[in-house]
Order: sequence, then C-alpha cells, then structure tokens
Amino acid sequence: MFSSSFQPFLILLFLFSPLISSSDTNITIPITLLNTIPYSDQFQKLTFLASTSVARAHHLKNPQNSSLSTTPIFPYSGAYSISLSFGTPPQSMPLIIDTGSSFSWFPCTKKYVCRNCSVSSTQSHFIPSFIPKQSFSVKILGCMNQKCGWVHNSFDPESRCQDCKFRKENCTQICPPYIILYGLGSTGGIALVETLNLPNKKISNFLVGCSLFSSNQPAGVAGFGRGIYSLPSQLGLKKFSYCLVSHKFDNTPKSRMLVMDTDSKSDQKTKNFSYTPMLKNPVQPGIIAFSEYYYIGLRRITIGGKKVKVPYKYLSPDSNGNGGTIVDSGSTFTYMNQAVFDLVTNTFVEQLKGYERARNVESLTGSMPCFDISRHKTVAMPELKLHFKGGAEMALPLENYFISVNDNEVVVTCLAIVTSKMLPGQEITGGPSIILGNFLMQNFHVEYDLGNERFGFRQDSCK
Repeated sequence: MFSSSFQPFLILLFLFSPLISSSDTNITIPITLLNTIPYSDQFQKLTFLASTSVARAHHLKNPQNSSLSTTPIFPYSGAYSISLSFGTPPQSMPLIIDTGSSFSWFPCTKKYVCRNCSVSSTQSHFIPSFIPKQSFSVKILGCMNQKCGWVHNSFDPESRCQDCKFRKENCTQICPPYIILYGLGSTGGIALVETLNLPNKKISNFLVGCSLFSSNQPAGVAGFGRGIYSLPSQLGLKKFSYCLVSHKFDNTPKSRMLVMDTDSKSDQKTKNFSYTPMLKNPVQPGIIAFSEYYYIGLRRITIGGKKVKVPYKYLSPDSNGNGGTIVDSGSTFTYMNQAVFDLVTNTFVEQLKGYERARNVESLTGSMPCFDISRHKTVAMPELKLHFKGGAEMALPLENYFISVNDNEVVVTCLAIVTSKMLPGQEITGGPSIILGNFLMQNFHVEYDLGNERFGFRQDSCK
C-alpha cells in the first residue's frame, strides 16, 4: 500500500559515481546471528520465537496486493545480518539478510523515526542511519526511471508519474514514496540509487530504499529473494552461500562468511553438497511475492525412519501458489500448515510415549508438543529427515528441531516447528504449506545456485 500524499522532506545533492570493475568473482562478507531477544526468561523467549515465526509465516503465505513483498522481519528473533556500505564516502550499517523478500532498505537521515524499536521498555536501541547529505554519489530515483517501475510494480510511467504526462522529456517528478506494511510493523520512505561498496568492487546506481520512518522494525533489510530488484539480481550473482551459526539463548557474537559468486561459468557442484532443483515459481495475478520465494521440492518426511503420510497437495505448489515448500532465512522456526503439522506432531508423540508431556509449558508458550526430560539422564529423540526431489536428503541433528528450556530443576524440550493455531483465529490455508526456517538449518552450509536453479546443502560446523 502506498501513500501518494506523503511528501519527502529533504533535498539531496548528488554526483554520478562510475562503476569500478573487479576481476574477482567471489565477494565475501561476514554474516552474524542477531539473537538479542527482549526477554530474559527462557519460556518468554520461546513464546516470542514461536509467535513471531507464526506471524512471519502468515505474511509469507498471504502477502497483500502491494508491489513490495510484505514480509515481516523480526531482527530480535534469531535473524542473520550482514554489514553493507553505501555512498561516497562509504557509510556502513547492519542489514537483515532475507531470502523471503527482494527490496533492500536502510534507516535514513538524521531525522529517522522508529517507534517501538527499543530492545525493551527500559533500554534504548541505537539504530545506525544512512545520511544522504554526506554522500556525493546519491540520487533520488526519478519517476520515469525503469527502477521506479520495479518498486511499484508499474511498468507504465504515465500511471505513476501524473506530473509528467505532457512533458516526459523534462520530467522532474521523483519516484512516489514507498510504504511497506508488515505483520507487526511498517517502514516507509523514498527510493534512491546509490553506490554499494563491496569488499572488492563498487556497484553504482544500486536501487535501495531510504526509510524515513518505521514501526517495530529496528534494522534495515537486504533483500535476497528472486525479484528483479533483489541484491542478487542487481549484482548479477550466479550463486550465494552461507553457513548458519548455531542459535543460542546467550548473545555471544559469532560470524561466518556470506559468499557471493558472479562467475557465469560456475556450473560445478560444491564438494560434498547435496542438491535439489529450485521449482518454478507459481504466478498469481496481483501478487508478486510468490515469484520471489525459493521453492524446493520436499517429497517426503520421515521421523524415526517412519514415513509421514503427507498428502501430495501440500508438497507441490499449484498455479495459485497454494502448497509447496520454500526456504526462508528470515523465518526462525519452521512453519507447517495445520494438516501437515498434525501429522508430524502425532508421529513424534507416538514415538515418544516414554516421556511425559509438559502440558503447562505448552499452554504457557503456545509451542507443542513439549516433553519433560528432567528425570532422564539421556534423551533419545527420533531422527527427523527431509527427502527432496532428486534424491537429496537432509538428516537433521536433534538441536535443529527440538529446543530445550529450563526453569530451576525443570527441563523441557519442545518441537521447534510452528503452525497457525499458536495464534488462534488466524489460520491461513493459502500460500506455501511449509516454510523451512533458519533454526532448522543451523550448522548447515547452504547454497543458492541461481545460475543452475538448484539449492544445495551440507551439514557443517559453523561455530
């Protein structure tokens, strides 16, 4: 949804900055887990992670009919960030890496306002902000510029440039402001083209959002989806990969490298990686978000060696975008439609009859099933394995699909998979049936091979 009445309140001076080429084909940037959750109590943290994961899933499954992907980002729910530098001279700031959306934006100007963006009610949160007046290479995006059409999903300049109908040659109207609505927040501002400074090259005229205000969005976003204005598309990447460090409830800073490859001849498989094809994206009129997701062919789920009988309609997306599986770095816990979730959880419960259900924790946190493991010296859980199109299999370590919390002497472990009933009255059946979150893939090295349309992975130690 866009507000045509919103008027930008700054004038930016600019100077064109030329592209500086580089012979290197790999670009590496540290990627760090942001795990600053605004709760000290572990049960509150679990509740927060579960509820925000469900909210995220709802908007991935049911994006609004706006031109920008309306997917919520929760920087304090276990997301991953990279530091990018924009402008001349460069200004650096952390951005959440999000494979579920394509538009990149950062907090912008000294007057940037972010409501409800502190870590807690008693702790303020410093938000780095890009200052356009300090850059010699910044330009406000013009209304007639093709990239303005990317932002607003409008490829007819006359439909978005009302002031330029009779003077297209000398049109000075800027690209209309954007407003992105999220599940628990929003952001809005004006589109810029600016120099993106990478470790071994500079990219001029990079499309990025200059957000002037936000609500519940205390960090910018680096959009790594499949859209034409995503960071991979604008950089011409053939593949990108990263190794996801483990989630922990402490705030120990750890980082690994995001590797971006621009080599057009890079068609070889990475050693010891398993691959599954990226599926063709469904196309639904008026909604472009589905075309930005990374769909992969999950064909079978086994628990303790037993096949979960998931109906095919949930595993394969139809032409309207219903069903299928996507990979989303911006989701924490994995989401499953209610029908799939019930089949999976019933299988776990059947195989874990030797453990007492922690019903009180389930009621408190919304997570389920949860088991009391306080009296058990050793804990044995059935293995969860995902089987993909092409024969690739992902055998998951226990800590990737169960999460343990404790209160004094009580130790409880809960399944780190969510569904809509954790937020009553908000069941949404459309859109992807399964959303594989980053918690499921911690300590996995994952690769998005865009040139060859395949998703690769290998279990690794990302510590």
